[in-house]
Amino acid sequence: MKILVINGPSINFIGIREKNIYGTETYEKLIKMIEKRAGELNIELETFQSNHEGAIVDKIQEAYGVFDGIVINPAAYTHTSVAILDVVKAVEIPTVEVHISDVNNREDFRKISYIRVACVKSISNRGFNGYIEAMEYLNDNYNK
Repeated sequence: MKILVINGPSINFIGIREKNIYGTETYEKLIKMIEKRAGELNIELETFQSNHEGAIVDKIQEAYGVFDGIVINPAAYTHTSVAILDVVKAVEIPTVEVHISDVNNREDFRKISYIRVACVKSISNRGFNGYIEAMEYLNDNYNK
């Protein structure tokens, strides 16, 4: 199985930004944790982070016919991007939405997720473990 993990704006600043919400663990630790579990599950993995909506759209388009699943934390684009929603719908790759924090118990605008309607599952408030759960879910349910 091949999984693409995409992280949106400022996820690379985890451990630096809003430690009271996101904790003190770094983005590098997140990536190492994801890579380790992917290896244990025999998943071929690629990770990608961008602060630019168009770059994320391009990456999802490039995933078409290449990846079996996508794990995405669109970050702020969760609440604003119809473009990311549309491209996830277009490629028809099983996609799991992940959020490190509990978006439903934060500001009201964070309760809105455009991408959620195109995802096979949504995971929030699990910290870094949400990414692991997402990969395991895809592996258990979509591994060809």
